[in-house]
Amino acid sequence: MKKNFLIIIAVIFCSSFSFSQNVKTQNVKSVINSATIYLNGAEIVQNPKINLQAGRTKLIFTNISHKIKPKSIRVTTLKGIDLLSVTSKINYLTKVEEQVEIKQLKDSLKLVQNKIQAFNDENDAYKTEKAMLLKNTSIGGSNTGVSLAELKEAADFYRSRIKDINTRVSKINKGINKLSVTKFRLQKELKELNASASYMRAEVEILVSADKAVSSNFELKYIVADAGWSPAYDIKATDTDKPVELIYRAKVFNNTGIDWKNLNIKLSTADPTLSVSQPELKPWYVSQSYYSGNDKGFGGVNEGYTQNMIVSKDFEKSEDEYRGERSMSPGTGAVTTTHVTESYGNAAVPEMNAEFKIKTKYSVPSDDKPYLVDVSEHKLPASFKHFAVTKLDKDVFLLARITGWEDLNLVEGPANVYYAGTYLGQSFIQTRNVKDTLELSLGRDSKVLVTRSKLKEFSSTQLIGSKRKETFTYEFVVKNNRKADITIDILDQLPISQSDKIEVKALEISDAKQNFATGELKWKYTIKQGESHKIRLSFYIKYPKEMKVEVQKMKSRQIRYF
Repeated sequence: MKKNFLIIIAVIFCSSFSFSQNVKTQNVKSVINSATIYLNGAEIVQNPKINLQAGRTKLIFTNISHKIKPKSIRVTTLKGIDLLSVTSKINYLTKVEEQVEIKQLKDSLKLVQNKIQAFNDENDAYKTEKAMLLKNTSIGGSNTGVSLAELKEAADFYRSRIKDINTRVSKINKGINKLSVTKFRLQKELKELNASASYMRAEVEILVSADKAVSSNFELKYIVADAGWSPAYDIKATDTDKPVELIYRAKVFNNTGIDWKNLNIKLSTADPTLSVSQPELKPWYVSQSYYSGNDKGFGGVNEGYTQNMIVSKDFEKSEDEYRGERSMSPGTGAVTTTHVTESYGNAAVPEMNAEFKIKTKYSVPSDDKPYLVDVSEHKLPASFKHFAVTKLDKDVFLLARITGWEDLNLVEGPANVYYAGTYLGQSFIQTRNVKDTLELSLGRDSKVLVTRSKLKEFSSTQLIGSKRKETFTYEFVVKNNRKADITIDILDQLPISQSDKIEVKALEISDAKQNFATGELKWKYTIKQGESHKIRLSFYIKYPKEMKVEVQKMKSRQIRYF
């Protein structure tokens, strides 16, 4: 029985040895051919051509980002080749050659650190010597005195030596401080170059079987984290009689550990983390939107001057992933923007996934910095109107009302606004509210004037019995100095009483449209070129004379008192 058992073990061992001998191992150099970049992640595509021998072969794809999502790996090959298994692992022993610039900076940092250490060692030695001198200041024994000459000689020695020590320690400390500044700058520069990132690499192992020797094209796809894109727009208007130019760009970042060199790329608004299960259509509920553009992660639309940025959040991070502080600075392959602080938020995207195929090849280094990629350019029809709230601002603002944007698959994001070749500031393209017209402020228009002046002869303060009545009368003058007709909205307001003891009554509002709930008055006019128009607003406030009423709305500003 024992003999038969040993024979069986031997057969199994020989079979296993024979099987392992029949599986050939072949390393495949990983070259990225294209990438689909999502708002939060990227799908990498490799298309190697591999020569296979007959039988089983284990293909090892090396130099792959350690931020790969193993469940996302997809392999396609020709017929006649069987895929038996696909696995992945992290190779912690991979040696990756550092960039020359990073290596030089690290060498310089090490040299500075060694100098600082040498200074500290010398400093400690002097401090120890000084402590010994101060401790041994007794001259002669307790019963034996010293001569005046000996005392003077000892005093001169201690004074001279301690002075030398203090002078040297002071120079050492100055040297340490100077080197510490250099050390800090080198560390910042290394951080800027993302030199502290992990240089681990992943490997994908594919076991295949071929009936005969064949040369086959493979396609390897997988998702990586810590990459993505966010929208960046330029809106340019030249004059009120011409269409608006919308330049659609994307800020693409790559922090996967692998540089993307000269790639064909696509940008997508799809979610790469979704499962392959069939989608389920859920009810669509419509309600009033209270989004004001001031939520965390979004830039408020404050007359086109609020600055903010959206960066899509990393959709999943493994414990091995390193993520540094993102910043923007010059790099290779594309134009970069200025430094900003990393920010995250949710952005509204079209319900139907959109994909943008980029015509030009781009290189995106793995330095976690955003690189500008040109997506598309569009000329959009626009109508223009002017807007004035002279009570708050003496200038008139020009607004562009853009149509046709809803078919461009825009993602919510910041937009740089230009008018007549002048940069006006940054606005925010908000797509979540269902509108067919996108309104953007193009800044102040000095060619249209609206003045608001108080008519003193029609304004007064009267005491009528126990009541105080204050009458206010204002005159607005609208002047169009443009060489074309304009449409203008002028806003003002009436005060709203919050007490039955305070009476507010409008005496004259010209032809304004009045909102009784908010007190807002709105005038809408078409003013021909070179012409002007006058508006009059008059009202009174009546209240008990002993009551203190704020009849003039004041602003709050910070001020320094002396």
